[in-house]
Amino acid sequence: MTVQPGRRERKKAATRRKIADTALRLFLERGYDAVGIRDVAAEADVAVTTVFSHFASKEALVFEQDENFEQRLTQAVTGRAPDEPLVPALRREIHALVRHCTTDEAAPVWRMVDESPALREYEQSVRLRHAESLAAAIADDLGLPRPTTACRAIARFAADAYSLAREADDPEAAVDEVFRMIEAAWEAAGPPRRA
Repeated sequence: MTVQPGRRERKKAATRRKIADTALRLFLERGYDAVGIRDVAAEADVAVTTVFSHFASKEALVFEQDENFEQRLTQAVTGRAPDEPLVPALRREIHALVRHCTTDEAAPVWRMVDESPALREYEQSVRLRHAESLAAAIADDLGLPRPTTACRAIARFAADAYSLAREADDPEAAVDEVFRMIEAAWEAAGPPRRA
């Protein structure tokens, strides 16, 4: 049975969503560098401290769905059928994430990220964090006490596949190309099989 969030949690989530939506609208209208946290707070009708209680930095406002992305990656490992191999499950999820980020609606956001050194740097740090979470999920799935080099390498390749595909002329083909290499590397490493 799923427990529904209480009123307080719903209100916090609504405030977070309002701040993120407001920030993204302002960034796209005026340019990322032209908008400050005070501008976002004023437009969202919240205090600056409220913005920072929901988001650790200005860059985090752009990547508001970051936690969902990380959960989807780890869920691809932990939520797959017992007989489904790891790499195809990851490939399927990366394909879904890439389809989402290459829509016409997402294009202006990614253009903004590509044009901002601060956002590109933040995206790289986020990708590394996602890869570490994914490596931990892979190790746990295999019954290992901690992520091995093979787990971490495959996780990084999978997280980077998303970024590389997003920038490619044919994102779907790029995902498949990267995952052919991931599959070969995973097989060559001879990872332990889950029981």
